[in-house]
Amino acid sequence: MNTIYVFGLGAGDVEQLPVGVYRKLKQAHPLFLRTKEHPAVKWLEEEGIAFTSFDEVYEKHEQFADVYAEIVDRLTEQAKRGDVFYAVPGHPLVAERTVQLLFEAERRGVCRIVIQGGQSFLDALFAAVRIDPIEGFQLLDATAFHDEEWSPSLHTVFCQVYDSFVASNVKLSLMEQLPDNYPVYIVTAAGTKDEQVKRVPLYELDRQTALDNLTSVYVPPVKDEPLLYHRFETLRRVIATLRGPNGCPWDRKQTHASLKRYLLEEAYELLEAIDEDDDDHMVEELGDVLLQVMLHAQIGADRGVFSIDDVIRTLTAKMIRRHPHVFGDVTAETAEQVVANWEKIKEKEKGGGRPESILADIPKSLPGTMRAYELQKKAAKVGFDWDDAAPIWQKVEEEMAEFRTETSGGRRDRLVGEFGDLLFALINLARYYGIQPEEALQMANDKFARRFAYIEEQVRKSGRPITSFSLAELDRFWEEAKENE
Repeated sequence: MNTIYVFGLGAGDVEQLPVGVYRKLKQAHPLFLRTKEHPAVKWLEEEGIAFTSFDEVYEKHEQFADVYAEIVDRLTEQAKRGDVFYAVPGHPLVAERTVQLLFEAERRGVCRIVIQGGQSFLDALFAAVRIDPIEGFQLLDATAFHDEEWSPSLHTVFCQVYDSFVASNVKLSLMEQLPDNYPVYIVTAAGTKDEQVKRVPLYELDRQTALDNLTSVYVPPVKDEPLLYHRFETLRRVIATLRGPNGCPWDRKQTHASLKRYLLEEAYELLEAIDEDDDDHMVEELGDVLLQVMLHAQIGADRGVFSIDDVIRTLTAKMIRRHPHVFGDVTAETAEQVVANWEKIKEKEKGGGRPESILADIPKSLPGTMRAYELQKKAAKVGFDWDDAAPIWQKVEEEMAEFRTETSGGRRDRLVGEFGDLLFALINLARYYGIQPEEALQMANDKFARRFAYIEEQVRKSGRPITSFSLAELDRFWEEAKENE
């Protein structure tokens, strides 16, 4: 099996080239360069060292992945005829995708790869911006990073910021989390006689002309705590502090049981914000719901039972498992097919054993109207439902008559029971017509509150106490409120 020897040309000019690499390059044949756009290449030419560059491959493809794939294909094809020598900018193992692809070829038994050394641009860059990476350091490829990969609490270097387009992508991503004027550093040709370090506000990052293949961007770690308030790890730390030994007495006192009512309250306040179509209110109320989740998770962590990591891990696994049409090879073209697949997967997850009721997974803690709706919907899925509205209307009328009969019966338990039956029948009628009963009742509540507020306003204008008005007078105001709507 022939060998591909990989050299690093260093971060800049020839002074950064190790003596050992220099000697091997003078004897290397055939020698290939990923690109000749590097300061050391001029020295190779002056020394009469013959080479072939792959610069023309960049012109053939729109995606870097295709460029790198073709370069590796050419190198491995050449290696079938003998040993090959390949030189890349910097160090072969730092931000060099073609070398990683060559390692993959080696694992497939195509060739043997030997790294011959070189100096990384990182050493010179650390010196240029005067940082110690032991404090926490992150290196990201500016051409292929995801926003969530960046950790603002670390020293961060974006490499391959070779033009304004790449710089713009970095800028826009960072501006999602940092102020527009946050200071960043543009470092060009680090460690060479042409080294430049320029401090600019973030919003000007892509407006600089000195951007080339030797340019990196250094982002200092964020030290201003409020700038990190949007980060999940900050929230997690705050909740842990509140529950900690020196935290808040109220938060430390809470249990899963004591927090139950707050979760319900916050959920209903969120629903109100949704109904109001108030985005700012929704942001606040979603935060309050998330607070309840975080508190429950922290209580679990304090007891050594579970943490927020377990909550997120379980949820992520469930979402992937129950969406095989997105993350697997199952096909689902409609929402109905998605629901059908979901139910099948849920049944499979329950495993064998004694089959439980299809109603078992409907929480008893749901508000009555919501639970009734869900119970009926579940039963309808297995055919326990009427095909049209007529028998449902008939059932409502029957329950109304039975309730009316019990109003003169004198037994409260029977009266309550019949009223419940009437409500259940009405909810079934609402379900048939596609009406969410809880939503409808909330609309009725809001309507009543709005009209009653009008009555109160008219009473105030009169200067009389509301108790001095007859029902007929108040009802007249009610009808005015209806007309005004």
